[in-house]
Amino acid sequence: MKILPAGQIRNIDAYTIKNEPIRSIDLMERAAKAFTRWFTTRFSPKYQVTVICGTGNNGGDGLAVARMLNEKNYKVSLYAIKKSASASDDFKINEKRLEGLIHINKITSPGEVPEFSTGHIVIDAIFGSGLSRDVEGLYADVIRAMNNSGNTIVSIDIASGLFADRHTFSDIVVKPEFTVSFQIPKLAFFMPENSRYVGDWYIVDIGLMQEAIEKEASDYFMLTDGFVKSELKKREKFAHKGTHGRALVMAGSYGKMGAAVLCAKAALRTGVGLLTMNIPRCGYNIMQSVVPEAMVLPDEGDHFLTSYGDVSKFDALGIGPGIGQEQETVYSLMQVVQAFGKPLVIDADGLNIIAQHREILEVLPSKTILTPHPKEFERLAGKWSDDFERLEKLVAFASENDVIVVLKGAHTSIALPTGEVYFNSSGNPGMASGGTGDVLTGMITSLLAQGYLPEYAAKVGVYLHGVAGDLAAEVTGQIGMIASDLIDFIPDAYQNIR
Repeated sequence: MKILPAGQIRNIDAYTIKNEPIRSIDLMERAAKAFTRWFTTRFSPKYQVTVICGTGNNGGDGLAVARMLNEKNYKVSLYAIKKSASASDDFKINEKRLEGLIHINKITSPGEVPEFSTGHIVIDAIFGSGLSRDVEGLYADVIRAMNNSGNTIVSIDIASGLFADRHTFSDIVVKPEFTVSFQIPKLAFFMPENSRYVGDWYIVDIGLMQEAIEKEASDYFMLTDGFVKSELKKREKFAHKGTHGRALVMAGSYGKMGAAVLCAKAALRTGVGLLTMNIPRCGYNIMQSVVPEAMVLPDEGDHFLTSYGDVSKFDALGIGPGIGQEQETVYSLMQVVQAFGKPLVIDADGLNIIAQHREILEVLPSKTILTPHPKEFERLAGKWSDDFERLEKLVAFASENDVIVVLKGAHTSIALPTGEVYFNSSGNPGMASGGTGDVLTGMITSLLAQGYLPEYAAKVGVYLHGVAGDLAAEVTGQIGMIASDLIDFIPDAYQNIR
Protein backbone atom coordinates (compact mmCIF):
# COMPACT_ATOMS: atom_id res chain seq x y z
CA MET A 1 0.00 0.00 0.00
CA LYS A 2 1.39 3.37 -0.99
CA ILE A 3 1.98 6.07 1.59
CA LEU A 4 1.41 9.44 -0.06
CA PRO A 5 1.75 13.09 1.01
CA ALA A 6 -1.32 15.26 1.40
CA GLY A 7 -0.81 17.01 -1.94
CA GLN A 8 -0.85 13.75 -3.89
CA ILE A 9 -3.91 12.54 -2.01
CA ARG A 10 -5.70 15.73 -3.08
CA ASN A 11 -4.68 14.91 -6.67
CA ILE A 12 -6.31 11.50 -6.32
CA ASP A 13 -9.46 13.07 -4.87
CA ALA A 14 -9.62 15.47 -7.80
CA TYR A 15 -9.01 12.70 -10.35
CA THR A 16 -11.77 10.57 -8.82
CA ILE A 17 -14.21 13.50 -8.82
CA LYS A 18 -13.47 14.22 -12.48
CA ASN A 19 -13.23 10.70 -13.89
CA GLU A 20 -15.64 8.55 -11.90
CA PRO A 21 -17.36 11.05 -12.15
CA ILE A 22 -18.68 12.05 -8.75
CA ARG A 23 -19.43 15.38 -7.10
CA SER A 24 -17.08 16.36 -4.29
CA ILE A 25 -20.00 16.50 -1.85
CA ASP A 26 -20.92 12.92 -2.78
CA LEU A 27 -17.33 11.76 -2.26
CA MET A 28 -17.47 13.43 1.15
CA GLU A 29 -20.71 11.56 1.84
CA ARG A 30 -19.01 8.29 0.92
CA ALA A 31 -16.12 9.07 3.27
CA ALA A 32 -18.51 9.92 6.09
CA LYS A 33 -20.38 6.65 5.56
CA ALA A 34 -17.10 4.69 5.74
CA PHE A 35 -16.15 6.43 8.98
CA THR A 36 -19.62 5.88 10.43
CA ARG A 37 -19.51 2.16 9.60
CA TRP A 38 -16.21 1.91 11.48
CA PHE A 39 -17.56 3.93 14.42
CA THR A 40 -20.83 2.03 14.85
CA THR A 41 -19.08 -1.34 14.99
CA ARG A 42 -17.08 -0.16 18.02
CA PHE A 43 -19.32 2.22 19.95
CA SER A 44 -22.98 1.51 20.69
CA PRO A 45 -25.71 4.20 20.77
CA LYS A 46 -25.53 4.19 24.57
CA TYR A 47 -22.56 6.56 24.25
CA GLN A 48 -23.08 10.32 24.06
CA VAL A 49 -21.17 11.64 21.05
CA THR A 50 -19.70 15.13 20.74
CA VAL A 51 -18.48 16.21 17.29
CA ILE A 52 -16.09 19.17 17.02
CA CYS A 53 -15.75 20.64 13.53
CA GLY A 54 -13.71 23.24 11.73
CA THR A 55 -15.20 24.92 8.68
CA GLY A 56 -13.08 23.25 6.00
CA ASN A 57 -13.65 19.89 4.35
CA ASN A 58 -12.60 17.95 7.47
CA GLY A 59 -15.34 19.86 9.26
CA GLY A 60 -17.70 18.95 6.43
CA ASP A 61 -16.87 15.29 7.10
CA GLY A 62 -17.71 15.87 10.74
CA LEU A 63 -21.10 17.41 9.94
CA ALA A 64 -21.98 14.47 7.69
CA VAL A 65 -20.89 11.97 10.37
CA ALA A 66 -22.99 13.78 12.99
CA ARG A 67 -26.05 13.51 10.71
CA MET A 68 -25.48 9.81 10.05
CA LEU A 69 -24.97 8.99 13.73
CA ASN A 70 -28.13 10.92 14.58
CA GLU A 71 -30.01 8.79 12.03
CA LYS A 72 -28.73 5.71 13.86
CA ASN A 73 -30.12 6.98 17.17
CA TYR A 74 -26.89 8.21 18.72
CA LYS A 75 -27.20 11.24 20.99
CA VAL A 76 -25.06 13.80 19.19
CA SER A 77 -23.86 17.22 20.31
CA LEU A 78 -22.32 19.26 17.51
CA TYR A 79 -19.93 22.21 17.66
CA ALA A 80 -18.35 24.25 14.86
CA ILE A 81 -15.43 26.60 15.44
CA LYS A 82 -16.25 29.73 13.43
CA LYS A 83 -13.58 32.41 13.63
CA SER A 84 -14.90 33.98 10.44
CA ALA A 85 -17.76 33.65 7.98
CA SER A 86 -15.65 31.67 5.50
CA ALA A 87 -16.26 27.95 5.03
CA SER A 88 -15.75 25.37 2.30
CA ASP A 89 -18.58 24.77 -0.15
CA ASP A 90 -19.07 21.19 1.01
CA PHE A 91 -19.16 22.33 4.64
CA LYS A 92 -21.98 24.75 3.74
CA ILE A 93 -23.94 22.01 1.96
CA ASN A 94 -23.68 19.68 4.94
CA GLU A 95 -24.56 22.53 7.26
CA LYS A 96 -27.80 23.07 5.32
CA ARG A 97 -28.57 19.32 5.41
CA LEU A 98 -28.55 19.47 9.22
CA GLU A 99 -31.24 22.13 9.46
CA GLY A 100 -34.05 20.86 11.67
CA LEU A 101 -32.06 17.77 12.69
CA ILE A 102 -29.17 18.83 14.92
CA HIS A 103 -28.38 22.23 16.36
CA ILE A 104 -24.87 23.43 15.55
CA ASN A 105 -23.33 25.18 18.52
CA LYS A 106 -21.00 27.87 17.22
CA ILE A 107 -17.67 28.51 18.97
CA THR A 108 -16.63 32.08 18.17
CA SER A 109 -14.77 33.06 21.36
CA PRO A 110 -12.90 31.39 24.25
CA GLY A 111 -15.98 31.72 26.45
CA GLU A 112 -17.93 29.40 24.10
CA VAL A 113 -15.45 26.50 24.29
CA PRO A 114 -17.45 23.54 25.66
CA GLU A 115 -16.52 22.00 28.99
CA PHE A 116 -16.84 18.44 27.64
CA SER A 117 -18.74 16.28 30.08
CA THR A 118 -16.98 13.03 30.95
CA GLY A 119 -18.09 9.76 29.44
CA HIS A 120 -18.53 11.13 25.91
CA ILE A 121 -16.94 9.94 22.69
CA VAL A 122 -15.44 13.06 21.09
CA ILE A 123 -15.05 13.08 17.30
CA ASP A 124 -12.30 15.42 16.07
CA ALA A 125 -13.08 17.02 12.69
CA ILE A 126 -11.31 20.37 13.03
CA PHE A 127 -8.41 20.16 10.56
CA GLY A 128 -7.51 17.57 7.95
CA SER A 129 -4.24 16.58 6.32
CA GLY A 130 -3.87 19.92 4.53
CA LEU A 131 -2.83 21.80 7.68
CA SER A 132 0.32 23.82 6.95
CA ARG A 133 0.95 25.92 10.08
CA ASP A 134 0.88 25.54 13.85
CA VAL A 135 -2.47 25.76 15.61
CA GLU A 136 -3.07 28.86 17.71
CA GLY A 137 -5.79 31.09 19.17
CA LEU A 138 -9.32 29.77 19.51
CA TYR A 139 -8.49 26.48 17.80
CA ALA A 140 -5.72 25.88 20.34
CA ASP A 141 -8.16 26.58 23.20
CA VAL A 142 -10.58 23.97 21.86
CA ILE A 143 -7.87 21.35 21.34
CA ARG A 144 -6.54 21.84 24.87
CA ALA A 145 -10.05 21.44 26.26
CA MET A 146 -10.57 18.23 24.24
CA ASN A 147 -7.28 16.72 25.40
CA ASN A 148 -7.95 17.63 29.04
CA SER A 149 -11.49 16.23 29.05
CA GLY A 150 -10.49 12.63 29.75
CA ASN A 151 -12.83 11.43 27.01
CA THR A 152 -12.09 8.95 24.25
CA ILE A 153 -11.26 10.93 21.11
CA VAL A 154 -11.60 9.64 17.55
CA SER A 155 -9.97 11.73 14.81
CA ILE A 156 -11.35 11.81 11.28
CA ASP A 157 -8.54 11.21 8.76
CA ILE A 158 -5.76 12.71 10.92
CA ALA A 159 -5.51 14.32 14.34
CA SER A 160 -6.10 18.07 14.15
CA GLY A 161 -2.81 19.94 14.48
CA LEU A 162 -0.65 17.06 13.23
CA PHE A 163 1.32 17.62 10.02
CA ALA A 164 0.91 14.68 7.65
CA ASP A 165 4.31 14.79 5.96
CA ARG A 166 6.78 16.55 8.25
CA HIS A 167 7.80 17.04 11.84
CA THR A 168 5.21 18.74 14.04
CA PHE A 169 6.96 21.23 16.32
CA SER A 170 3.92 22.42 18.26
CA ASP A 171 2.29 20.34 20.99
CA ILE A 172 -1.14 21.82 20.25
CA VAL A 173 -2.36 18.63 18.63
CA VAL A 174 -5.38 16.46 19.37
CA LYS A 175 -4.44 13.27 21.20
CA PRO A 176 -6.88 10.64 19.91
CA GLU A 177 -7.27 7.08 21.04
CA PHE A 178 -8.22 6.20 17.47
CA THR A 179 -7.54 7.73 14.05
CA VAL A 180 -9.72 6.63 11.13
CA SER A 181 -7.99 7.64 7.92
CA PHE A 182 -9.33 7.65 4.38
CA GLN A 183 -7.94 5.16 1.86
CA ILE A 184 -4.23 6.05 2.13
CA PRO A 185 -2.11 6.16 5.30
CA LYS A 186 -0.13 9.28 6.19
CA LEU A 187 3.62 9.19 6.72
CA ALA A 188 3.15 10.82 10.14
CA PHE A 189 1.42 7.63 11.38
CA PHE A 190 4.68 5.67 11.18
CA MET A 191 6.82 8.06 13.24
CA PRO A 192 7.40 7.09 16.90
CA GLU A 193 7.37 10.77 17.91
CA ASN A 194 3.70 10.97 16.85
CA SER A 195 2.36 7.99 18.80
CA ARG A 196 0.33 10.15 21.21
CA TYR A 197 -1.15 12.08 18.27
CA VAL A 198 -2.24 9.00 16.33
CA GLY A 199 -3.32 6.28 18.76
CA ASP A 200 -4.56 3.09 17.10
CA TRP A 201 -5.15 3.92 13.46
CA TYR A 202 -7.30 2.36 10.80
CA ILE A 203 -7.74 2.79 7.06
CA VAL A 204 -11.23 2.83 5.54
CA ASP A 205 -11.87 2.54 1.82
CA ILE A 206 -13.77 5.49 0.34
CA GLY A 207 -13.63 4.36 -3.28
CA LEU A 208 -10.86 6.56 -4.65
CA MET A 209 -9.95 5.41 -8.15
CA GLN A 210 -7.20 2.82 -8.12
CA GLU A 211 -5.76 4.02 -11.41
CA ALA A 212 -5.24 7.46 -9.86
CA ILE A 213 -3.41 5.92 -6.90
CA GLU A 214 -1.22 3.90 -9.24
CA LYS A 215 -0.26 7.02 -11.19
CA GLU A 216 1.08 8.80 -8.12
CA ALA A 217 4.77 8.04 -7.51
CA SER A 218 5.93 7.13 -4.02
CA ASP A 219 9.03 5.86 -2.27
CA TYR A 220 7.08 4.90 0.84
CA PHE A 221 4.91 1.81 1.24
CA MET A 222 3.15 -0.18 3.93
CA LEU A 223 3.47 -3.96 3.96
CA THR A 224 0.11 -5.70 3.75
CA ASP A 225 -1.09 -9.25 4.22
CA GLY A 226 -1.98 -9.63 0.56
CA PHE A 227 1.43 -8.51 -0.65
CA VAL A 228 3.31 -10.89 1.66
CA LYS A 229 0.97 -13.76 0.78
CA SER A 230 1.75 -13.25 -2.90
CA GLU A 231 5.49 -13.52 -2.20
CA LEU A 232 5.50 -16.69 -0.07
CA LYS A 233 7.19 -19.64 -1.74
CA LYS A 234 5.36 -22.95 -1.93
CA ARG A 235 6.88 -26.35 -1.13
CA GLU A 236 7.09 -28.69 -4.06
CA LYS A 237 5.88 -32.28 -3.66
CA PHE A 238 9.35 -33.77 -4.18
CA ALA A 239 11.20 -31.19 -2.09
CA HIS A 240 13.87 -32.35 0.35
CA LYS A 241 16.12 -30.67 2.89
CA GLY A 242 18.71 -29.85 0.27
CA THR A 243 16.25 -27.87 -1.85
CA HIS A 244 15.33 -25.47 0.95
CA GLY A 245 18.69 -23.97 1.52
CA ARG A 246 21.78 -24.29 3.65
CA ALA A 247 22.26 -21.54 6.21
CA LEU A 248 25.21 -20.74 8.43
CA VAL A 249 24.72 -18.58 11.52
CA MET A 250 27.70 -17.20 13.42
CA ALA A 251 26.43 -16.35 16.89
CA GLY A 252 26.95 -16.54 20.62
CA SER A 253 29.69 -16.03 23.19
CA TYR A 254 30.15 -16.90 26.85
CA GLY A 255 27.04 -15.69 28.67
CA LYS A 256 25.18 -14.92 25.43
CA MET A 257 24.38 -18.35 24.07
CA GLY A 258 20.67 -17.63 24.44
CA ALA A 259 20.90 -15.29 21.45
CA ALA A 260 22.35 -18.09 19.34
CA VAL A 261 19.68 -20.56 20.48
CA LEU A 262 16.83 -18.16 19.67
CA CYS A 263 18.31 -17.38 16.27
CA ALA A 264 18.74 -21.08 15.46
CA LYS A 265 15.24 -22.08 16.49
CA ALA A 266 13.71 -19.20 14.51
CA ALA A 267 15.69 -20.10 11.38
CA LEU A 268 14.47 -23.69 11.56
CA ARG A 269 10.85 -22.76 12.21
CA THR A 270 10.97 -20.41 9.22
CA GLY A 271 11.74 -23.37 6.98
CA VAL A 272 15.45 -23.59 6.18
CA GLY A 273 16.46 -27.02 4.95
CA LEU A 274 19.80 -27.32 6.74
CA LEU A 275 21.15 -25.10 9.49
CA THR A 276 24.71 -24.95 10.78
CA MET A 277 25.57 -22.94 13.88
CA ASN A 278 29.12 -21.59 14.13
CA ILE A 279 29.53 -20.95 17.86
CA PRO A 280 32.33 -20.83 20.46
CA ARG A 281 33.14 -24.11 22.20
CA CYS A 282 31.45 -23.04 25.43
CA GLY A 283 28.09 -23.31 23.67
CA TYR A 284 28.57 -26.72 22.05
CA ASN A 285 26.65 -28.81 24.62
CA ILE A 286 23.96 -26.14 24.92
CA MET A 287 23.26 -26.03 21.20
CA GLN A 288 23.38 -29.78 20.68
CA SER A 289 20.98 -30.33 23.56
CA VAL A 290 18.52 -27.48 23.04
CA VAL A 291 18.42 -27.38 19.22
CA PRO A 292 19.07 -30.95 18.05
CA GLU A 293 17.88 -30.09 14.52
CA ALA A 294 20.85 -27.78 13.99
CA MET A 295 24.36 -28.92 13.10
CA VAL A 296 27.16 -27.34 15.11
CA LEU A 297 30.48 -26.05 13.84
CA PRO A 298 32.44 -25.25 17.01
CA ASP A 299 34.95 -22.41 16.79
CA GLU A 300 38.53 -22.78 18.00
CA GLY A 301 37.80 -20.17 20.66
CA ASP A 302 36.34 -21.28 23.97
CA HIS A 303 34.40 -18.14 24.86
CA PHE A 304 33.98 -16.19 21.62
CA LEU A 305 34.37 -16.54 17.86
CA THR A 306 37.91 -16.29 16.59
CA SER A 307 37.82 -17.69 13.05
CA TYR A 308 35.61 -19.09 10.33
CA GLY A 309 35.66 -22.13 8.07
CA ASP A 310 34.65 -22.81 4.48
CA VAL A 311 31.54 -20.71 3.77
CA SER A 312 31.27 -21.46 0.07
CA LYS A 313 28.76 -24.30 0.51
CA PHE A 314 26.18 -22.14 2.28
CA ASP A 315 23.33 -20.26 0.60
CA ALA A 316 22.94 -17.71 3.38
CA LEU A 317 24.95 -16.33 6.27
CA GLY A 318 23.71 -14.60 9.40
CA ILE A 319 26.14 -13.07 11.85
CA GLY A 320 25.96 -11.04 15.02
CA PRO A 321 23.58 -12.21 17.77
CA GLY A 322 25.55 -12.43 21.02
CA ILE A 323 29.01 -12.56 19.42
CA GLY A 324 30.57 -9.76 21.52
CA GLN A 325 33.23 -7.40 20.23
CA GLU A 326 36.53 -9.13 21.03
CA GLN A 327 39.36 -8.28 18.64
CA GLU A 328 39.53 -11.81 17.23
CA THR A 329 35.78 -11.66 16.55
CA VAL A 330 36.18 -8.32 14.80
CA TYR A 331 38.87 -9.77 12.53
CA SER A 332 36.75 -12.86 11.83
CA LEU A 333 33.77 -10.72 10.77
CA MET A 334 35.95 -8.59 8.48
CA GLN A 335 37.25 -11.67 6.74
CA VAL A 336 34.07 -13.71 6.46
CA VAL A 337 31.95 -11.01 4.79
CA GLN A 338 34.50 -10.81 1.99
CA ALA A 339 34.91 -14.56 1.74
CA PHE A 340 31.16 -15.18 1.55
CA GLY A 341 30.67 -12.69 -1.27
CA LYS A 342 26.86 -12.85 -1.26
CA PRO A 343 24.19 -10.83 0.57
CA LEU A 344 24.14 -11.75 4.24
CA VAL A 345 22.38 -10.68 7.43
CA ILE A 346 24.22 -8.71 10.13
CA ASP A 347 22.71 -7.92 13.52
CA ALA A 348 23.52 -6.89 17.09
CA ASP A 349 27.25 -6.96 17.92
CA GLY A 350 27.98 -7.38 14.22
CA LEU A 351 26.51 -3.91 13.70
CA ASN A 352 28.41 -2.46 16.66
CA ILE A 353 31.62 -3.81 15.17
CA ILE A 354 30.82 -2.13 11.85
CA ALA A 355 30.12 1.14 13.67
CA GLN A 356 33.63 0.97 15.15
CA HIS A 357 35.28 -0.28 11.94
CA ARG A 358 33.51 1.56 9.16
CA GLU A 359 35.86 0.21 6.51
CA ILE A 360 33.76 -2.98 6.65
CA LEU A 361 30.94 -1.09 4.93
CA GLU A 362 33.12 -0.81 1.84
CA VAL A 363 33.47 -4.58 1.47
CA LEU A 364 29.91 -5.66 2.30
CA PRO A 365 28.27 -7.53 -0.59
CA SER A 366 25.55 -5.56 -2.37
CA LYS A 367 22.14 -5.76 -0.64
CA THR A 368 23.54 -7.11 2.61
CA ILE A 369 20.76 -6.85 5.23
CA LEU A 370 21.52 -4.88 8.39
CA THR A 371 18.96 -5.15 11.22
CA PRO A 372 19.68 -2.42 13.81
CA HIS A 373 17.47 -1.16 16.60
CA PRO A 374 17.41 2.67 16.87
CA LYS A 375 20.49 2.98 19.09
CA GLU A 376 22.53 0.69 16.85
CA PHE A 377 21.41 2.71 13.83
CA GLU A 378 22.46 5.91 15.58
CA ARG A 379 25.96 4.47 15.98
CA LEU A 380 26.00 3.74 12.25
CA ALA A 381 24.40 6.92 10.86
CA GLY A 382 24.73 9.58 13.56
CA LYS A 383 22.20 11.43 15.69
CA TRP A 384 18.96 12.98 14.46
CA SER A 385 16.73 15.74 15.81
CA ASP A 386 13.36 14.17 14.94
CA ASP A 387 11.99 11.02 13.34
CA PHE A 388 11.58 12.58 9.91
CA GLU A 389 15.29 13.38 9.93
CA ARG A 390 15.93 9.81 11.05
CA LEU A 391 13.99 8.61 8.02
CA GLU A 392 16.16 10.80 5.77
CA LYS A 393 19.28 9.30 7.34
CA LEU A 394 17.89 5.80 6.88
CA VAL A 395 17.25 6.35 3.17
CA ALA A 396 20.66 7.95 2.67
CA PHE A 397 22.55 5.24 4.55
CA ALA A 398 20.93 2.40 2.60
CA SER A 399 21.53 4.14 -0.72
CA GLU A 400 25.10 5.28 -0.08
CA ASN A 401 26.24 1.88 1.20
CA ASP A 402 24.15 -0.28 -1.17
CA VAL A 403 22.62 -2.18 1.74
CA ILE A 404 19.15 -3.02 3.02
CA VAL A 405 18.49 -1.58 6.47
CA VAL A 406 15.79 -3.07 8.67
CA LEU A 407 15.29 -0.44 11.38
CA LYS A 408 13.45 -2.30 14.14
CA GLY A 409 10.63 -0.92 16.26
CA ALA A 410 6.91 -0.26 15.96
CA HIS A 411 6.24 -0.18 12.20
CA THR A 412 9.74 -1.52 11.48
CA SER A 413 11.04 0.30 8.40
CA ILE A 414 12.91 -1.48 5.61
CA ALA A 415 15.06 0.83 3.49
CA LEU A 416 16.30 -0.44 0.13
CA PRO A 417 19.29 0.94 -1.82
CA THR A 418 16.78 2.25 -4.40
CA GLY A 419 15.44 4.80 -1.91
CA GLU A 420 12.22 2.91 -1.25
CA VAL A 421 11.08 2.37 2.34
CA TYR A 422 8.58 -0.27 3.46
CA PHE A 423 6.86 0.11 6.83
CA ASN A 424 5.55 -2.95 8.62
CA SER A 425 1.90 -3.18 9.64
CA SER A 426 2.11 -6.29 11.85
CA GLY A 427 3.42 -6.65 15.41
CA ASN A 428 2.62 -5.19 18.83
CA PRO A 429 4.33 -3.62 21.88
CA GLY A 430 4.63 -7.02 23.57
CA MET A 431 7.51 -7.72 21.19
CA ALA A 432 9.61 -5.06 22.94
CA SER A 433 11.50 -7.76 24.81
CA GLY A 434 15.06 -9.06 24.75
CA GLY A 435 15.73 -11.69 22.11
CA THR A 436 13.03 -10.81 19.58
CA GLY A 437 15.70 -9.25 17.35
CA ASP A 438 17.67 -12.51 17.42
CA VAL A 439 14.51 -14.28 16.29
CA LEU A 440 14.16 -11.87 13.36
CA THR A 441 17.79 -12.44 12.33
CA GLY A 442 17.20 -16.19 12.22
CA MET A 443 14.03 -15.76 10.20
CA ILE A 444 15.55 -13.48 7.56
CA THR A 445 18.65 -15.67 7.26
CA SER A 446 16.38 -18.68 6.76
CA LEU A 447 14.43 -16.94 3.99
CA LEU A 448 17.64 -15.90 2.24
CA ALA A 449 18.79 -19.53 2.29
CA GLN A 450 15.47 -20.63 0.79
CA GLY A 451 16.07 -18.46 -2.27
CA TYR A 452 14.22 -15.27 -1.47
CA LEU A 453 15.92 -12.20 -2.93
CA PRO A 454 17.36 -10.02 -0.14
CA GLU A 455 14.68 -7.33 -0.40
CA TYR A 456 11.92 -9.94 -0.20
CA ALA A 457 13.66 -11.89 2.58
CA ALA A 458 13.65 -8.65 4.59
CA LYS A 459 10.03 -7.73 3.83
CA VAL A 460 8.57 -11.21 4.29
CA GLY A 461 10.71 -11.85 7.38
CA VAL A 462 9.69 -8.63 9.11
CA TYR A 463 5.99 -9.10 8.38
CA LEU A 464 6.00 -12.79 9.36
CA HIS A 465 7.85 -11.90 12.58
CA GLY A 466 5.14 -9.36 13.44
CA VAL A 467 2.29 -11.77 12.71
CA ALA A 468 3.92 -14.38 14.94
CA GLY A 469 4.08 -11.75 17.67
CA ASP A 470 0.41 -10.85 17.18
CA LEU A 471 -0.65 -14.49 17.39
CA ALA A 472 1.51 -15.03 20.48
CA ALA A 473 -0.05 -11.97 22.15
CA GLU A 474 -3.52 -13.47 21.71
CA VAL A 475 -2.42 -16.37 23.92
CA THR A 476 0.09 -14.88 26.35
CA GLY A 477 -0.97 -11.25 26.39
CA GLN A 478 1.54 -8.54 25.56
CA ILE A 479 3.13 -7.97 28.95
CA GLY A 480 4.20 -11.56 29.56
CA MET A 481 5.35 -12.32 26.02
CA ILE A 482 8.95 -13.48 25.52
CA ALA A 483 11.00 -14.08 22.40
CA SER A 484 10.56 -17.86 22.55
CA ASP A 485 6.80 -17.35 22.22
CA LEU A 486 7.32 -15.79 18.79
CA ILE A 487 9.23 -18.83 17.60
CA ASP A 488 6.39 -21.16 18.65
CA PHE A 489 3.96 -19.16 16.53
CA ILE A 490 6.00 -18.87 13.31
CA PRO A 491 4.24 -21.90 11.75
CA ASP A 492 0.86 -20.42 12.69
CA ALA A 493 1.94 -17.10 11.18
CA TYR A 494 2.58 -18.83 7.85
CA GLN A 495 -0.85 -20.46 8.00
CA ASN A 496 -2.49 -17.19 8.99
CA ILE A 497 -1.03 -15.33 6.01
CA ARG A 498 -1.82 -18.11 3.54
